[in-house]
Amino acid sequence: MAQAADSARTVILTVDDDPGVSRAVARDLRRRYGAAYRIVRAESGESALEALRELKLRGDLVAVILADYRMPQMNGIEFLEQALDVYPGARRVLLTAYADTSAAIDAINVVDLDHYLLKPWDPPEEKLYPVLDDLLDAWRSSDYRPVPATKVVGHRWSARSSEVREFLARNQVPYRWYSADEPEGQRLLAAAGVDGQRLPLVVTADGTPLVEPDAPELAAQVGLATTPTADFYDLVVIGGGPAGLGAAVYGASEGLRTVLVERSATGGQAGQSSRIENYLGFPDGVSGAQLTDRARRQATKFGAEILTAREVTGLEGNGSARVVRFSDGSAVAAHSVILATGVSYRQLTAPGCDDLTGCGVFYGSALTEAASCQGQDVYIVGGANSAGQAAMYLARGAKSVTLLVRGESLTASMSYYLIQQIDESPNISVRPGTVVDAAHGDGHLEQLTLRDVTTGETELVDAQWMFVFIGAAPLTDWLDGTVLRDERGFILAGPDLTPDGRPPADWALDRPPYHLETSIPGVFVAGDARAESAKRVASAVGEGAMAVMLVHRYLEQS
Repeated sequence: MAQAADSARTVILTVDDDPGVSRAVARDLRRRYGAAYRIVRAESGESALEALRELKLRGDLVAVILADYRMPQMNGIEFLEQALDVYPGARRVLLTAYADTSAAIDAINVVDLDHYLLKPWDPPEEKLYPVLDDLLDAWRSSDYRPVPATKVVGHRWSARSSEVREFLARNQVPYRWYSADEPEGQRLLAAAGVDGQRLPLVVTADGTPLVEPDAPELAAQVGLATTPTADFYDLVVIGGGPAGLGAAVYGASEGLRTVLVERSATGGQAGQSSRIENYLGFPDGVSGAQLTDRARRQATKFGAEILTAREVTGLEGNGSARVVRFSDGSAVAAHSVILATGVSYRQLTAPGCDDLTGCGVFYGSALTEAASCQGQDVYIVGGANSAGQAAMYLARGAKSVTLLVRGESLTASMSYYLIQQIDESPNISVRPGTVVDAAHGDGHLEQLTLRDVTTGETELVDAQWMFVFIGAAPLTDWLDGTVLRDERGFILAGPDLTPDGRPPADWALDRPPYHLETSIPGVFVAGDARAESAKRVASAVGEGAMAVMLVHRYLEQS
């Protein structure tokens, strides 16, 4: 049965231009949910939008919006697209006939549709109520209530301020930014009783001031889970990118008590992408943040725990248990472990880059800093998909975007669809055979020295913004001496461990390692951290699911 939602009687809104259908929908909704929710009915998209605006002005909450697809003047998709601006947290359902299912599928990408419902839905106990129950549960567990935003006070060209902003943004914690030099920033500093010598200052939604908080403290104060609820699990997933999230979803959904540990923010490099257009099932593309949010909600729906800002520093075997050790000295154990630590962008070694990181030189944080690049000249270093996606996103507001590529062209490392988009963008230019020789600036980036790799000629250009997307460095140094890795640090697994047909020297079992199993039985690897992996979102998700299948096989034979 429906649960009580809020003392203010949260709204479920339905719109259908057929009066008979509209009354039938409202009748079925009231019968099931009328005691806990207020059912609001409209017979056109415009009248429904007017009702939503009135509800917004009164401060009422809207949990679910159901809209008929075939309506005159404004169809259901067009209405839901506008309703999204008024109540972005409301769950969205499209009512459609069988002949219109293709339009409903398209709406999943256009308006982030949560469900489409075929008419007629009789009996509602089987076809309507289970769908609404799930959507209401998801809405109740989300941040649907408008809450006071976290406030961040810092300097524009401050590496730590940039790190805090990126941490909050990637973990989808709403915040407002104030410069320490502006009146409101100064008022916040005074209210917190600090002089501004140590920044950033973070004021949480409940008014708690934090001065230069580290990631674990910040995560705990803004409501992110950082501590496991148990000492022992069936499965520990290390890393929250597509592979880790895929493993968490499949592990938890198949009955394994699962905990995912992420040192920064779920999503990994994919989560920072402005638009992923070649992922199966999203013909209009999906942002990394949207994909990450859906995957995270899906994993928690099935019961997986997700811990943020917890750095793993050790892995060891203890009989049949696998012990994962954290940087604070604590530990958690499990029957099995999946390593999904992913990769990080390689750092530029050119003089000046280290000193200016976070002060005009950024690694993979194009989404966080994009608003500040409006009308300015931006340089992007790299020639793979992540660089191309960042270029397309930044080009929306920047005066110009210049891609600096070491190779002769983009074709060797970038998908064809992105190369086409870049070629068609008037404010994006590509400079092949070019590298950064040095970065210059007093407190923030001001100029770059660029070098032609063929001729050796250098050029000094003015620049305040440089985003770096080069190479892939596996995040596996903490595994040194624990599992076997290749010369670049990528984890060896399965057949790569037995090139001569024999298992590794320390392998204790009478069977060879499973396909994704590392040199430690019961410890698997998935995604970009695996040697010779495909470095694509789809393959990472698939390996996460496959690793769980192999975990089951391992547990059955243990």
